[in-house]
Amino acid sequence: MTKVLIVSDSHGSTEMLEGIERQHGKDVDLMIHCGDSELSENDPAIVNFRSVKGNCDFYGNYPDDEVHDLNGLKILVTHGHLYSVKSTLVNLYYKAKEVQADIVCFGHSHFLGAEMVDDVLFINPGSIRLPRGRNEKTYAILELDKDKAILKIFDYGNGELSDLRQEFSLHKKG
Repeated sequence: MTKVLIVSDSHGSTEMLEGIERQHGKDVDLMIHCGDSELSENDPAIVNFRSVKGNCDFYGNYPDDEVHDLNGLKILVTHGHLYSVKSTLVNLYYKAKEVQADIVCFGHSHFLGAEMVDDVLFINPGSIRLPRGRNEKTYAILELDKDKAILKIFDYGNGELSDLRQEFSLHKKG
């Protein structure tokens, strides 16, 4: 089983990123930051995260998008502001199809959410610093096992929100 930690929109908080890494870093295979860390890429708090550039990231030299290949699954990571994710997932869906992504991780809206669109799983872990739509400061751990994905949502400092756990079926391409 492969585990991916997904966080977004930490907006300058090194303490929260360090806390999440301390708690989960040894248990996951990949740590993703979906942008708006507001940190340079060599800041010790983010150096172990694979991060992309958000609209508030003026210091780092992060890529706009990144694709990770994990056990035959492609994960597209982006912040979302370049795809207008606050109003639609269509643009991001087309980008996912273009790069043949099975999973898309993004942020920007600060709204926690996960949904399947056709055969692509979209995950927004919310924000650990400035959540919208709910009070919890959320991040996610995605467990990938064969053709199954289990999404666990955590509230920073308070553990898993087990009532928000979801399971999705994935269909590996090729």
